Formats: sequence, C-alpha cells, structure tokens
Amino acid sequence: MDGKTCLQKLKLVGVLNVATVDEKGNPQVRNISAVHYEEDFFFFFTARGKNFAKELDQDGRCQILVHTRFNEMIRVSGVAKKSDASLQEERINLIFSEQPYLSNVYPGDTRKIGVIYEIRDMQIEYFNLGTYPIFRETYTIGNYLAEEKGYEISHSCISCGKCQTRCPQKAIEKGKTYVINKSHCLHCGACYEICPVKAIKRL
Repeated sequence: MDGKTCLQKLKLVGVLNVATVDEKGNPQVRNISAVHYEEDFFFFFTARGKNFAKELDQDGRCQILVHTRFNEMIRVSGVAKKSDASLQEERINLIFSEQPYLSNVYPGDTRKIGVIYEIRDMQIEYFNLGTYPIFRETYTIGNYLAEEKGYEISHSCISCGKCQTRCPQKAIEKGKTYVINKSHCLHCGACYEICPVKAIKRL
C-alpha cells in the first residue's frame, strides 16, 4: 500500500466526504463527486458562490474521509488551492465529460460559475478494519508534513504487561520496555489508561 494506491481507492469510492471550518470556527461537511484524479494529486469542481469555495479561499485546509466496501477507511488531510487560471476551463470541461450528470446541475454555459481546486500536498491515513489485528499506515504526497499520532511507551515502563493484556488489537510487544506496533494500534488509549506508572505518552 502507498499514497498513490490510496488515491486510486478514493476514485473507486466516488463520493468524498469533505470537512472544512467556516469563518465562525464551525465544522462544515459536504459530499463531492466532481473529482478528477491524477497519479499523485486530484482536483475538484465547485461553484464560486458556495460557502465551500469561500471556506477554501479563506483557509484551504480540509479533510476527506471515505469508507470502502472492503472495510477500509481512508482519511486525507491537505490544503486545497485554486488551479491556475489557465487550467480552469480545461479542467472544468474534463470533469463534466467524466461526470455527465453535472450537465443537469449546471446546463449549458452555467458551468462558468464553477471553479477548480486542487490538492497536491497531503497526508493520507489508511486503515484496514477488515483484518485482525487492524492495519494502519500513514503516507504523504507532495510537501505535506505528517503529524505523529497515537501513543508510545517510554523508558519508565516497568514491564508489568498490563498494557499488553488490555490492548484490543494485541498491538503491544513484550520487552524490557514494551513497544507499541503502530501498524496495528487503534489509538484508543486503553493502554494509556491502565499503565500504573504513567509510562505511556500520547503523541
């Protein structure tokens, strides 16, 4: 698995759930399907007058979440930017050719109200919930700086094993200092709560 493969999985899902934040700090979520995928980035269509476009213009940060038919979850964190003005018309026409239903929504030249945003720098979190233990991995595309998440066990560990018995995914490996296998960790915090010496730290 890698970031580019995840983009192809997004394409197969079709509809993306996209979250932004409005000017009052309130979360906003919408579905978009007017999307075109390249190997290592994607772009999408919306109307300039929509609050969605306003939020992207003000900040650009957004998060996308999908769930596949194979019990995979893919979360994309990135920054959306308007495509270059010289590419707008070409990309709008491309998306309309790939998504014929859009001509019912924006018939004729009313598509000119549209604008194309692209996401090139992104972090992609992949979760396969259909296996045991679960599998998770984080990838980056472009210049996005990945955020470290989850938990780790410090050298304060006394090797009591309580964390290992509590972990629902058996993601903790025994040792002088126990180790969390981050590829299987749910980030649920069960180990963090049970550790008698507070050796487990939230990243």
